[in-house]
Amino acid sequence: MIEKISLENILFLDIETVPEEENFELLDEEKKELFGLKTQYQRKEDYTPEEFYDRAGIWAEFGKIVCISVGYFTFKGDIRHFRVTSFYGEEKKILQDFSNLLNTHFNQPQHIMCGHNAKEFDFPFIARRMIINQVQIPNKLNLFGKKPWEVPHLDTLEMWKFGDFKHYTSLKLLTKVLNIPSPKDDISGSEVGHVYYVEKDIDRIIVYCEKDVIAVAQIMLRLRREDLLIEEEIIHI
Repeated sequence: MIEKISLENILFLDIETVPEEENFELLDEEKKELFGLKTQYQRKEDYTPEEFYDRAGIWAEFGKIVCISVGYFTFKGDIRHFRVTSFYGEEKKILQDFSNLLNTHFNQPQHIMCGHNAKEFDFPFIARRMIINQVQIPNKLNLFGKKPWEVPHLDTLEMWKFGDFKHYTSLKLLTKVLNIPSPKDDISGSEVGHVYYVEKDIDRIIVYCEKDVIAVAQIMLRLRREDLLIEEEIIHI
């Protein structure tokens, strides 16, 4: 029962990713060929690999992380706060700083990470990029040899599925049906690459990523039948 999990033990997170290069032509010839092979079933006959490259950020082999945002609850008596912070800049530094956070502050058996569709995307993407960047994978992300019930991960999409494996609900749709303020009031995930490479506006991406983290926390509160966060309870660090 999720009501039995202490909110203070959950680290909520979201990541934003972009293609590893600004455009397809910056890849070496072998990487171009490999991208074409990797995406041939998604592209079918509709797109060339070059035309499809703006979607490369969804694959850890061809994308990179530009922001990891996290949030966590704190309680002092009847006072509740939700603290949000972000890691951004050079990817290896992002991953090292995030790893340090897990190893230093969220490394106990009771600590759990939570995201939306994070088991399918965020968690494995981070782990793969850590290997590529030669950053040691922290215990909370290292699933080798762990039994399913030993994996310290929660996923609000999985919780909403209630065992229906064919069902997918976007974060935007789920916040709508649960009457939670939408985090998607500026850019969408498909626009992050353009904002990063063309507009060079990392602050806009950080705001977008942090809104998603807050939305995931709000979904958790709804699932627990608890009051939603109000603006005064959210602290950006």
